[in-house]
Amino acid sequence: MSRRVLVVGAGGREHALARALCASGADVVVAPGNPGMPAEMATGTISIDVRPPEEIEADLVVVGPEVPLVDGLADRLRAAGRLVVGPGADGARVEGSKAYMKELLVAAGVPTARHWTVTDPSEAATILADLAPPYVIKTDGLAAGKGVLVTDDLAEALADVADKLSGESFGVAGTTVVIEEGLTGPECSLIALCDGTRAVAFAPAQDFKRIFDGDVGPNTGGMGAYSPMPGLTAIQIDELMDVAVRPTLSALRAAGVDYRGLLYAGLMLTSSGPKVIEFNVRFGDPEAQVVLPRVTGDLVEVLRQAAAGELVDTLSFSQEAAVTVVVAAQGYPAAPVTGAPISGLGADGQLAEPRLGVTIFHAGTARPDPDGPFLVNGGRVLTVTALGPTIAAARSAAYAAADTIEFEGRQLRYDIAARAAEEEAR
Repeated sequence: MSRRVLVVGAGGREHALARALCASGADVVVAPGNPGMPAEMATGTISIDVRPPEEIEADLVVVGPEVPLVDGLADRLRAAGRLVVGPGADGARVEGSKAYMKELLVAAGVPTARHWTVTDPSEAATILADLAPPYVIKTDGLAAGKGVLVTDDLAEALADVADKLSGESFGVAGTTVVIEEGLTGPECSLIALCDGTRAVAFAPAQDFKRIFDGDVGPNTGGMGAYSPMPGLTAIQIDELMDVAVRPTLSALRAAGVDYRGLLYAGLMLTSSGPKVIEFNVRFGDPEAQVVLPRVTGDLVEVLRQAAAGELVDTLSFSQEAAVTVVVAAQGYPAAPVTGAPISGLGADGQLAEPRLGVTIFHAGTARPDPDGPFLVNGGRVLTVTALGPTIAAARSAAYAAADTIEFEGRQLRYDIAARAAEEEAR
């Protein structure tokens, strides 16, 4: 197979995908991409093409974000004879509708939180009155990772339900909500690659959703992540696949869905066993930025096998740890302020003073003047990923690098992977 791969998307996840595919010897086209992506790599190249994905020739297509998957891009590409990593619109409903996802989990016998799907504020009030905090309120539809409220305040929960159901918060995506019982325990992001029948796991990661240290403040798309998770063995990972991913894939197949792509289980490891909080239908962001740099072997070939429905190889990972820290814009997540110049980056979009083992993945940047600075152009601006022999070493390197990047109103958390580094040292 020729190794020309199209990656669809423009964020940090797609930048990480492009870099990992280049490391596997692919020539990668990213559409629409962002100005921090183009670069010559060790064994492949990255280029940008702003045409619609349907017009770009490639031997393999990897669709990064959830919105084009829900909109049926993978179906259109497959109809044109392309090999695609990404489910069709029928499979993408797993992320496109949380109510549907919950129905699927129940049908598959996958453990999850008790839940109720509601469209009426008075019904929601009755349900919440019988629940103990924390209260969990989710939009049914897509909300860019920001449609979840977790709160101990009943009044706040009721107000959030009212805002969502009215369409004020998230438009039609929020006019149905899912209320869940609150769960406690460590979280785990387990991303699996599926070929319609079989599934293999990527290395687990843990991400951090709240905007501020100590897991406080509003939910975001993710403020950082790390991989691997200390103490989680290969046997335990396979058990999680048996609990969450494989039954879900079987239920999709029974429903007539040929699911070829990523199935990402957000798990809560509760005292009564693992439970699925959510499923996504693509790589997580920023989980991709810590999982993909650890992949060894031929990622292009494994993805091709999944797209072709003939997955036979497994995935292997470096023994190094990875930690990523998101550098976000002023006002994120509610109202990001854009336009500020970014200092600390060189002309190639990487650190002006390179550091061994550190990579900058661009997510929300612009560069209107090719000879000028990169500018803030989104909520999550950059992700700074470092590899190291331990989580503590990778964490230290990531923060040392992140602190060389400056722009007005910059936000970042300083507790990413802190607890994991302590656990690792015991």
